[in-house]
Amino acid sequence: MAWLGRVVDRFAPWALSSVVAALSVAAATGFRESEVWGSPPILVLGAACGASVVLARRWLWPLFAVAAFAWVTLAVWPVVMVASYYAGTSLRRRRHFLFFAAAALLINVLGVAVSLIIGGSRAIWGSPSNAVTGLLVFIGLPLVVGLWVAARRQVVAGLRERAERLEREHAARTDQARAEERARIAREMHDIVAHRVSLMVLHAGALEVNAADERTAREAELIRDTGREALANLREVLGVLRSTDAANDGPLSPQPMLADLDHLLDQSRAAGIPVNRRSEGTTRPVPSAVERAAYRIVQEALTNVHKHAGGVATEVVVHYQPHALELAIRNARPRVRPDPLPGSGMGIAGLRERVGLLGGRLEAGPGPGGQFVLLAYLPTREIPGSAEGPPLNARDTPIDAGGASLDSDSVPSGNAPLDSDSAPSDGAAIDAGGAPVDVESVPADAEAAR
Repeated sequence: MAWLGRVVDRFAPWALSSVVAALSVAAATGFRESEVWGSPPILVLGAACGASVVLARRWLWPLFAVAAFAWVTLAVWPVVMVASYYAGTSLRRRRHFLFFAAAALLINVLGVAVSLIIGGSRAIWGSPSNAVTGLLVFIGLPLVVGLWVAARRQVVAGLRERAERLEREHAARTDQARAEERARIAREMHDIVAHRVSLMVLHAGALEVNAADERTAREAELIRDTGREALANLREVLGVLRSTDAANDGPLSPQPMLADLDHLLDQSRAAGIPVNRRSEGTTRPVPSAVERAAYRIVQEALTNVHKHAGGVATEVVVHYQPHALELAIRNARPRVRPDPLPGSGMGIAGLRERVGLLGGRLEAGPGPGGQFVLLAYLPTREIPGSAEGPPLNARDTPIDAGGASLDSDSVPSGNAPLDSDSAPSDGAAIDAGGAPVDVESVPADAEAAR
């Protein structure tokens, strides 16, 4: 309805001026003396009354001057009422009101005197009762209405200013609380997570130097390099948490994309997991958000393999479709279940949230032959309708080692999908003495490298 208010505010003065001009001509001639309506002086006076009303939003003195002249000479009351109303809404100081009241009283007296001199029908304004009635009705009443409107405008403006001030104060308190919480999380991460990862790097370096054989030295070197990478990423996260202004943040390393997927798989292979990557379809550029999500999905899936299956054969399938990117990560059944590693249990939930924001769909559960399968459908353009995207089926996503495909309905209902104990791919929630933290860029095989 804002447009209606703008239209009214723009055209209301012109409509009011037209009404005042017509009523002024009628009041100057008398409603029963229609033959005088065409008199040029009367028409000029009516036009002057209408023009002064239009100009009243910028200058009040033309309206007051025309009103005084019209009232004294021809007892024209419409423009007098408008002038009194504008006086009530515009005048603020006491001396201005006193001056207006004195001028109105003087003009009323002059009008009575002119009415008595002219006589005729104008003589009715010369009686004391009619003079007082005209003063109260044509000047006093519009003045009171104008004062009420001005007071209401002041109250509304005060309430609006108070609401805006309270909103600014609330936003400031919220920002302060958010900054304090971010600083607290950063301290917890630095004191606990960074300290323990640093100890891990130091112990790995000592083990590498004192290793009895070359294989142990390579494993220690892998642990040390992974820990250093985690510390570098953790330093970036701490910088973001401590910063209160995103514009003043220092340069951050670029987010991993599909081009970095081979490096991620190499890290898992170095940790003892045989990973095979297979690409299908015509490789083409996809949106950066889809690339980041695909990388995090593969990272989280490999983290689950490290934690729950150990060094079992794993396959990563990247399928390029005309309007989507599909991922299938499956691993074989572990012969011996490894010792459970600590985690948050929110990895798959975090992936579903990330994929859902892109309008895609993610499924995870047991597959044929005891395998565990993770399927992800990431649209590369906006899909109208459901945010879950089209269903994953056998024709679209081949995942079975022998060429078969796992349909989304083929997950046995009696086997619950294996939940991830790792952190969400878009930010690992690490339990460091009870403080949840957000370390998005810790490598997926960091814990498996232990």
